[in-house]
Amino acid sequence: MSRIARVEPLTTARALRGPFDYLRPDGAEIGSLLVVPFGRRDVTGVVTGLADRSEVAEDRLMPARRVLPHSVPPELVELAEWMAVEYCSTFARALGLMLPPSGTREKTALWAERNSAGAAEGVRLTDRQRELLASLPRLAGPDLAALRRLERRGLVRLALRAQRRAPEHAQVGARRPQPALTAAQAAALRDIEAAAPGERLLLHGVTGSGKTEVYLRAVGACLERGEGAIVLVPEIALTPQIVSRFAERFGDTVAVLHSALGAGERHDEWLRLRRGQARVCVGPRSAVFAPIDRLGLIVIDEEHDSSYKHEGDPRYDARLVAERRGCRVVAGSATPRPESYHAMRRIVLAERVDGQALPPVQVLDMREQRAALHPQTFSALLDAPKSIVLLNRRGWSNFLSCRTCGRAWGCPQCDVTLVLHRGGGYLACHHCGHRERVPDRCPDCGSVSVTRHGAGTERLESDLAGAGLRAFRLDADVARAGSVLRAFEAAGRGVLVGTQVVAKGHDFPDVTLGVVLDADATLRFPDFRAEERTFALVAQLAGRAGRGPGGGRVLVQTLAPDAESIRCAARHDADTFLAGELRRREALRYPPFSTLIRVVCSSERPGLALDLAGAIHARLPGALGPAPLFRLRGRERAQVVVKAADRRAAIAAVGAAVAAEHRRGAAISVDVDPQ
Repeated sequence: MSRIARVEPLTTARALRGPFDYLRPDGAEIGSLLVVPFGRRDVTGVVTGLADRSEVAEDRLMPARRVLPHSVPPELVELAEWMAVEYCSTFARALGLMLPPSGTREKTALWAERNSAGAAEGVRLTDRQRELLASLPRLAGPDLAALRRLERRGLVRLALRAQRRAPEHAQVGARRPQPALTAAQAAALRDIEAAAPGERLLLHGVTGSGKTEVYLRAVGACLERGEGAIVLVPEIALTPQIVSRFAERFGDTVAVLHSALGAGERHDEWLRLRRGQARVCVGPRSAVFAPIDRLGLIVIDEEHDSSYKHEGDPRYDARLVAERRGCRVVAGSATPRPESYHAMRRIVLAERVDGQALPPVQVLDMREQRAALHPQTFSALLDAPKSIVLLNRRGWSNFLSCRTCGRAWGCPQCDVTLVLHRGGGYLACHHCGHRERVPDRCPDCGSVSVTRHGAGTERLESDLAGAGLRAFRLDADVARAGSVLRAFEAAGRGVLVGTQVVAKGHDFPDVTLGVVLDADATLRFPDFRAEERTFALVAQLAGRAGRGPGGGRVLVQTLAPDAESIRCAARHDADTFLAGELRRREALRYPPFSTLIRVVCSSERPGLALDLAGAIHARLPGALGPAPLFRLRGRERAQVVVKAADRRAAIAAVGAAVAAEHRRGAAISVDVDPQ
């Protein structure tokens, strides 16, 4: 047996790179969690390898303090090692993504069950005691004293059992019968079943084409083969809806993992997956690390969504990580990314399951309009029983300014203006969270002529309510998105108002009108993905309308009615848009025809970030920059961007440059495939 355990301490410091050798304790295997002495303190570490000998003399090796009860599957240890290299991060930071919440233990409760050795026949019992016996097994609860008396008579056995802290929306509801598949759905399922392990498939289906039912059938086939599955969704707000669909079909074998759960709930769901008690995991991007043995399938719903990219270190893309897990990957979308359209084998669902046509889309030119709502839009909202309105700006007004001296209210920590939130009576920075009260006069010149500019979802909600419409708002400022969606679904009439989350995967058959306001806003971003995002936003919102027998229509307000992305979205023509977008990207050498890597340096000290970015740029011939960025959370920032045809060589070069350069008081982050 190998005597040495190679352990990666779970520290965040880039300068401390393991693994480090320790004497192997009994029971330690690859993936085991240990508490080990590290410097002057004890830290948690993960066993990443075993060895017969060490470069350090064995009598100088330290033993582990103890072996922790949980472990990481060896294949996830290997995945973390790949992520550390791929995203220019550290092994320890990648391993930290694979673990259950720290400091959390199993919850136990006292259960009562019949004692098989004790027979109740011929024993004198009260009616209440007979009721208790008939209700077993059960939690002891308030009847503990009565159950103790039955225990003393040998009729009941009391014991502590692990008690699952189940997420509220993971409760199993009534089972629905499986609908019959259309011919296109059946063909898609056959293609998925015939795919080899590791193959990547793009399920390109129009909105309402029944992609979710194909996912359900494919997961069911996995379970029948004794395999497990992961289903990724882009937003936590969507998790309850899709969890309920999977729980209704597969019952308690479905687990949920996402950051909005309590630590105890996440711990218990992770443990059920690790032990094999649950075989299907549903959740946003972090669910890609679910510890499932014999993983047969990963589904990536709404694969075009940028939320699959993690913003912390390591800045992984869950879509790419899914491909490294070695199972079939099915990425589904009505508006797939050009990267997926280019690289994956495509399965097409060209029609809605009910045979209805996609809703007609009318583009409304706003260049001559002063009001936020076009007259046709306002009239349509009054007439429609149920509508969804997308406005991709939160708050009441975009910013405030003084009409007398021109002062604009900005964030003291970030170089951005503050957004007015009238409901709470405050100005807020949407980057760092800074808040301050709404001013009644200008502090610079004393003028009371403070003007509001622009409109967000909060103001739109108020304006619609003022017109007699019942409005339901859904954006990042709403605490309980699931409650809003349930209330809108149950309402007889109403308007769901929100940011881009209202366009993501919702299925409300009674919505007959979809509205996109300021559809060209994303086109004004200095981003090569601006056209792609505009097309997806309009097409996805258009897909929320007309799913029921009443049909529907879509209105798109824009200052750029001739933009190709808007025209293609209005025709529901993804193929033409994607073909043109790929030609443009190939000519300009943008992904998928190159790899982009972004290095951002930041510091509170003036000039230090730009100085560090310049030093890194000098080590990367052909890189773009260094260029200053706007100040964020009180830190100056500067960036260097690498565009390369050889992905492996570019990642290695950036990793080496970052490792070679550092400045006290400055931080470096590396973003491979920035979104």
